[in-house]
Amino acid sequence: MDQSDDINHFLTTDGLDTEREQQIGQHIGYRYDVNLLPDYSRLTPFLKKYIEVMGWPDLNWLEDVHLGYEEGRPAIFDRNINGWVTVPEGMKLPNNQQDRDMLARELLVRFQMSKRHPLLQLKGAHRKF
Repeated sequence: MDQSDDINHFLTTDGLDTEREQQIGQHIGYRYDVNLLPDYSRLTPFLKKYIEVMGWPDLNWLEDVHLGYEEGRPAIFDRNINGWVTVPEGMKLPNNQQDRDMLARELLVRFQMSKRHPLLQLKGAHRKF
């Protein structure tokens, strides 16, 4: 019987089905809750190319990135710098939340790849070779 057909799968096994889940010892939530999944039909052209270049089958670490607000301005939280990155003033935001989240993901990746990202200063100061 395939695990997707076994109603007792999580009662009779540890339920850690993928290699990654076994490595980290816990479930990857978005595999089970469809509300956590982004709508891939709404990927921006930049994100499509990014996923292709990186060789990833999905958005992986970007799936929990959403457009939020900081001090009344649209912003994206960057976990690497533990701070909010504000959306450029005057940028028109889509009405649909899925589209806003895709835009947020794109802006975050672009910022993290830019020369203005604070981690570049740390790299210059602390790089060993």
